[in-house]
Amino acid sequence: MEIDWDADPSILAKVKLQARVETDEEDELVKGYVAAALSHVEQHCDCRLVEGEPAAPDEIGLTPDVWQAVYLLVAHWYANREAVALGTIATSVPLGVERILWYRKRF
Repeated sequence: MEIDWDADPSILAKVKLQARVETDEEDELVKGYVAAALSHVEQHCDCRLVEGEPAAPDEIGLTPDVWQAVYLLVAHWYANREAVALGTIATSVPLGVERILWYRKRF
């Protein structure tokens, strides 16, 4: 799914608020994370994301809960840019994402 950033600039503002990004210097990086997060949601749920009402069983809409999962993933990836964080206690933000998306997953 492609985001038209010019059509809805509030998406970038919401993502940056969640990730605590205070400047415009990394907007392209954040947009890349959003694209990756949307792709992750599609793969995790085995569905195609659509704007508006889904028209097929293999589609899910971009509802507030789906956006929240995207925001959580983007913020996590923005804050943790490496695969391994040394000297910290491991926590699972992706678990929150999985929980939000659980009932949308096709089995």
